[in-house]
Amino acid sequence: MSYPTKIKAVGIRQTGGVEVIQDLEVPFPEVKKTDLLVKIEWAGVNFIDTYHRSGLYTTQPRPLPIAKEVSGVILELPSDRSVLESPDFKSRRFKKGGRVAFDRLGSLQEYVAIDWDSAVYALPDEISTRIAAAALLQGLTTLAQVTESYYVNNGDTVLIHTVAGGVGLLLAQVAKARGATVIGTTSTLEKAALASAHGADHVILYKQDDTVKRVLELTNDKGVNVIYDGVGRATFEDDFKMIKRKGTIVSFGNASGPVETVNLSKLVEKNVKLLRPTLSNYTVTLEERNHYSEELWRWVSTGKLKINIHAEYPFTAQGVRQAHVDLTTGKTTGKLLIKVADYPGILT
Repeated sequence: MSYPTKIKAVGIRQTGGVEVIQDLEVPFPEVKKTDLLVKIEWAGVNFIDTYHRSGLYTTQPRPLPIAKEVSGVILELPSDRSVLESPDFKSRRFKKGGRVAFDRLGSLQEYVAIDWDSAVYALPDEISTRIAAAALLQGLTTLAQVTESYYVNNGDTVLIHTVAGGVGLLLAQVAKARGATVIGTTSTLEKAALASAHGADHVILYKQDDTVKRVLELTNDKGVNVIYDGVGRATFEDDFKMIKRKGTIVSFGNASGPVETVNLSKLVEKNVKLLRPTLSNYTVTLEERNHYSEELWRWVSTGKLKINIHAEYPFTAQGVRQAHVDLTTGKTTGKLLIKVADYPGILT
């Protein structure tokens, strides 16, 4: 098959506001002997994209196609015969024409070459590329956080900031399925209703209610076993007022800005555990990637985990800018997607 020398991408040449997002033309990717070549169909929009775009996270090189969660169709397998014959490669179920989703910074472009032995996941027949792009990063994050960051047990009480977002809705469903009482914070009655429909037992409207007071009322002043906080600066200090003795605070996002330097003495009063985890450190090994991806696809394919897609945006600078604006201004619930392409004859 012949391929173009230049391809379309959407991304940044410098950091800043949404105005720095541009339509780009980049070289067709170099395909190494151990790479899969993938035609991209969908990209998920995540807060981490806005961190790279704004400069909160330093990224080189540029231009940077501004997405790291994508899905599509395998056009080429690795050319290295030893790879193709290895048991590990065969266990991944990659095939020409097969569908995959993966986590790779700089992937908002028409074609991507990615090493087979990385965070790339074959999709089962019942999972479309559209759903996979909506579920991958947030779903894997959720499953790792409710097991490794803090193991949610039957009878636990869990607090989620904010519960109507992409990760929040997934955390609420999985924590509820594990037998926890789920408390969530959100901004509007509409979002509260959505969170309740996804497993939240109590939803606090943080713009009008005193979140600390309400959480302590709901827990008889004991506090919660674990707080999953994707907000960051605006909620972090109050987390210590709501956490239970020997509880765990999982600070995993910066939606309101990064948390400032933490004085370790804050942990002493209640023997609190504090984590700042990242998904990539939970999916380092082949065993870890297989475990979490297989678990995620089971949750999704059986309907135990509902994937909510808020909106789809075009594969243009204007479309991606709007997605970043909508995500960062609290206008969305669930997942935002960029529709990159359709691949004829393939389930999308």
